[in-house]
Amino acid sequence: MAKRISTLSEITGNYDVVLSDVWGVLHNGVDAFPDACEALAEARKAGVTVVLITNSPRPSPGVISQLRLLGVPDEAYDRIVTSGDVTRHLIAEGPKKVFLLGPERDMPLFDGLDVEVVGADAADAIVCTGFFDDEKEVPEDYHDMLDAFQKRDVPFICANPDLVVERGHRIIPCAGSVAAYYEQLGGQTRIAGKPHTPIYEEALAFARQTRGEFARDRVVAIGDGMPTDVRGAISQGLDLLYISAGIHVNEYTINGEIDEAVMNGWLEREGAAPQWWMPRLA
Repeated sequence: MAKRISTLSEITGNYDVVLSDVWGVLHNGVDAFPDACEALAEARKAGVTVVLITNSPRPSPGVISQLRLLGVPDEAYDRIVTSGDVTRHLIAEGPKKVFLLGPERDMPLFDGLDVEVVGADAADAIVCTGFFDDEKEVPEDYHDMLDAFQKRDVPFICANPDLVVERGHRIIPCAGSVAAYYEQLGGQTRIAGKPHTPIYEEALAFARQTRGEFARDRVVAIGDGMPTDVRGAISQGLDLLYISAGIHVNEYTINGEIDEAVMNGWLEREGAAPQWWMPRLA
């Protein structure tokens, strides 16, 4: 069973590198979590290299700007790698005429790439960063469009593998849920963000650039998402600090409190065995 800890400093002596999730760990899309930011800043002062690893579809410069606006200090991390960063490689390797399924603000994902953003009928690939309106839409709202793409065998490049995220106190669907629906329709998907290997390879490369070589058992991942953070840590053979008050909290909350026995039972059923857990990073 995972061991409950009260502060990140209890375990930082065991590790050289922290790979920390962002949305759900450092902020909820509306406000930064000050204790989490301070915990990572203190880990860096203790000599730990902190790389933020996020499934945001934005390239890292845009996420850095967003973090500053939300109140996450630069001192909380050394580097950041986003799903958008590694997805750009998939886009560059794919068809040149692409359709953007997502908001207009995500157009910087294509900056400097030899692709043309076109309408659905002319596209040879879909690049999905999210919903046109994630406040109101669900994947099934795109059934006709996706079914037409699937019949043409158009590949679906998913820039954000998250199924859902917290936004304030609400749960909002993400591009990963659209990718899952496309697979249900028989379509092929291409994904580089968590839990897939490319984003971890880039994050660990950034850590080596910062501090030199280190052993893999000196790396701990921090996250709250089972399909992404937890599965990613498992697939990469990394230790995991599970943040329990994130998107899965309702799975094991009894009378308004996290029940540790129920949570451990849920983790076991999911085939997950984090080394550590805490409700929020502190």
